[in-house]
Amino acid sequence: MKIVELDGYAANPGDISWDGLKELGELTIYPRTAPEEVVERAKEADAILINKVNITEAVLEQLPKLKYIGVLATGYNVVDVEAAHKRGVVVTNIPSYSTESVVQMTFAHIFNITNQVAHYGDASRQGRWSANPDFCYWDTPLMELSGKTLGIVGLGHIGQRVAAIAHQFGMDVFAVTSKDAMSLPKGIQKTTLDGLLGVADIISLHCPLTKDNYHLIDAEKITRMREGSILINTARGALVDEQAIADALESGHLAGYGADVMEQEPPRKDCPLFSQPHAYLTPHIAWATKEARERLMRICVDNVRAFKEGKPINEV
Repeated sequence: MKIVELDGYAANPGDISWDGLKELGELTIYPRTAPEEVVERAKEADAILINKVNITEAVLEQLPKLKYIGVLATGYNVVDVEAAHKRGVVVTNIPSYSTESVVQMTFAHIFNITNQVAHYGDASRQGRWSANPDFCYWDTPLMELSGKTLGIVGLGHIGQRVAAIAHQFGMDVFAVTSKDAMSLPKGIQKTTLDGLLGVADIISLHCPLTKDNYHLIDAEKITRMREGSILINTARGALVDEQAIADALESGHLAGYGADVMEQEPPRKDCPLFSQPHAYLTPHIAWATKEARERLMRICVDNVRAFKEGKPINEV
């Protein structure tokens, strides 16, 4: 079996072994592949592995030998799945490999905004504390999480773990979810988005991006959020209107926006969020701990092996 990895660098820049895949077939690895290079590189492949490379119907039409597409991520919107299925091409993804890492990044953003750890660390290196007349100082609001309300949009594996940890900090948790209220874990109150906006001190997004929730958080929704509230987005950049977020940060209506994702990645240099000091943006790395990437690789190998044996798993 000829296996071609079209954009392997992001998931494995060299610190993880490819040996498991090499045992399953003839493996060719490209660190990155431009759109115009996809067909040429994949034309002899039985199986391709991708992360952010788009596999459209037009591309599939030019790959008659292709039998398998393995997406090295949980989201698989980069593949025209319907077109693949029509051609008998199996498509798989990697579910739940990064749950703990994304939850960790969610709270890293929450703590950074509420405790301003990076700000005070930088200021101390610059001599601010050494020059202070008292033993301590603070020049930002500091928030205790206990007793505050966390609103979660999307209650899958990640959303549920965020809720469980929030409870340990003494937070009340409300959630927007399609799950039945009676089946929710103890301590999570189901509500609507409208109900969530007015009660949450912090809102954290953990839902997939669909055509129905594009710019779910827009200027109108933000006006209904509590003054001084915090928004966290480790899900998908296009769930929010970035200009509306920037405007709300500028006015002070939002106290902070912590995000690991943006609508365009890499983002454009003139993105309005870059001019806002209370927008804290990490470069889509919540999933990228070594532990999560090793888990991703193991599941990828399992997916390819199961396909080769005629018993596909994690199909989408």
